[in-house]
Amino acid sequence: MGKRKIYITKFDMRRLTDLLTSSDKFHVLDQKHLEELAKELKRSKLVEPKDVPADVVTMNSRVRVRDMDSDEEMIYTLVFPRDADITQNKISILAPIGTAMIGYRVGDTITWKVPAGMVRIRIEEILYQPEAAGDFHL
Repeated sequence: MGKRKIYITKFDMRRLTDLLTSSDKFHVLDQKHLEELAKELKRSKLVEPKDVPADVVTMNSRVRVRDMDSDEEMIYTLVFPRDADITQNKISILAPIGTAMIGYRVGDTITWKVPAGMVRIRIEEILYQPEAAGDFHL
């Protein structure tokens, strides 16, 4: 995980904070992921949805990333746990890669610990960001 400042919209922060405060509803295995998300949110810079740069990964963004070790590209949509569906490449914010992506910018490389070891991914492109599209309610 990088130490760079990450950007979170105030709208996303409110919803993610609600997610953290309802943590008693999650499986015990999700608790570690909730702790990681809480750490990421503590170091974030809050911005208004209309002011978030268009190259920042926000909730419900569709993102093309590259695994820096395998050179494989993947496209993910970052979603809340209830909307996660790996068959549609919808990755939960509580998945290690989901927590890793939130708030980072195109061109950023993130090193993140996953169950299989360390992964390095680079944010290649934001294919869709709700705020940039004017979809402030997503």
